Formats: sequence, C-alpha cells, structure tokens
Amino acid sequence: MRTVPFALKLGAFLTIGFIAIAVFAPLVAPSGPLEQNLYEGLNGPDANHFLGQDRLGRDILSRIIYGSRVSLLVGFVTVSISFVIGTLLGAVAGYIGGRVDSFVMRLCDVFFAFPGILLAISVMAILGPSLTNVIVALSIMGWTSFARLARGQVLSLREREYVTAAESLGAGTPRIVFFHLLPNIMAPIIVEATFGIASAIVAEAGLSFLGLGVQAPTPSWGAMLSEGRQFLLIAPHLTIFPGLALMLVVMGVNFLGDGLRDALDPKRNISQRTV
Repeated sequence: MRTVPFALKLGAFLTIGFIAIAVFAPLVAPSGPLEQNLYEGLNGPDANHFLGQDRLGRDILSRIIYGSRVSLLVGFVTVSISFVIGTLLGAVAGYIGGRVDSFVMRLCDVFFAFPGILLAISVMAILGPSLTNVIVALSIMGWTSFARLARGQVLSLREREYVTAAESLGAGTPRIVFFHLLPNIMAPIIVEATFGIASAIVAEAGLSFLGLGVQAPTPSWGAMLSEGRQFLLIAPHLTIFPGLALMLVVMGVNFLGDGLRDALDPKRNISQRTV
C-alpha cells in the first residue's frame, strides 16, 4: 500500500494555507493594510495588533496577509509562463534535434551565463519597478531550466516504440509532441515547477527589498524587510514576522516539491509495491 510522504503532507498544508490566506485576505486581515495611526508607530505586539505596527502605525499582520497575495501571484504566474514556454521549446528542440536543438540550447547557455538575480535587476532597471515588470523579468530568466529538463526527457523518449509507431502512422511533429511526449514528461517538470515557485517568491522579495519590485504603499514582504532594517535594534518585529512568513511559504513549497518528487518517483513506487 502506497503511503503519502510526510513532506508532501506538510508542504501541501503550508502551501494551501497560504493560498487560502491570500484569497480570503479581506476576511482574514484584522484591518486594512494601509490604515495608519502615526501615534502608535513602531509599537510591538499587543492585544489589538498581534504582530505589532510599523513606523506609520499600520498593522503588520494585515500587511503580511495582503503581502502574501503579491508573493504567491508572482510565484505562480512566473512559473506558469516559464513552464509553458520552456517546456514547449525544450520538447520541440529535443524531438526535432539538429539546428533547432542547437539554437535553443545555445540560447539557454546565454541566459545561464548571467547570474539570475543580476539579470532580473538589469531587466527591472530597463522596464521600471512594477508588479507586471517583476513577473516579466523573472519569466525571462525562468524558462531555461524547464527547457533543459524537457529536452533531456524527450531525448530519452523519442526513440521509444510508441513514438516510432506514431511516426509510421503519419503523425506530425505537433501531434507527437503534444499527445505522445509531453504527457510522459510531466512528472519531473511538475516537480521542477514547485521549486521554481519558491525561487520566484524569493527573487520577488529580493527585488522588492532593493526597491525594484512592487512599489509603496502596496504591501510586499521584501519591501517590509527593507523598511524594517533601519529599525532592527529598536523594533525587530518589523523584520522578524515578514521574514518568518517568507521562510514558511518557501519551506512549504519546497516540501511540496520534495514530496511530489518522492510520490512520482517510479523506482520508489515499485519498491513500495514489492515490500
């Protein structure tokens, strides 16, 4: 009997929990994320504000809850775009081979030659800081890992009997790629996507920390960390709680990826069935 890995349970619980918080933020948050009370600025946690208040007297818990919307939106949309573009390019390159394969792989090499965060900073400097531009910048550098993984998987499958049979029956390249190759390479790519979501969330926080991401007054975990560092000694709660939220969501998505990798591993499943 197959057992669900503990990492998968914990990761799913944390990830679904943060998604629910983001979706129902207006119902969950104790106050609006922009409501100010300058007389109570930098106050620590108390009965009215469980995680304290920032320098403008805004409730930190409410801003963390609304900030989860930004982080999760960037993570899922960025990975969705990278997933589609990278998987299609990698699958086509791996199946067709030749110059198409060489061109796509050399293009990947060019992007891999630049450190990811520096490339994102360069793109943001050109496009300007905004939520849309953050997604564009992260998608530009995110598709390459999916392309390489998809290409490697297709190279190992394109000589299989069912692909040869489809070719002998006159199936064209689009049909073979979409109906015969892509369904059989989804498992490792889905696992890669979960890790990509965590990386995109961290990258968005880094860009917002540098002032290149979502702009004030929209709450963002990276911007909250940047604002709180100047009050680190007198009001550490400004950085501790947004940092914990970022750590928990990234940890949850990573656990989800680890659990999916174990659950979708055919060797592990065979060994469990034989026990």
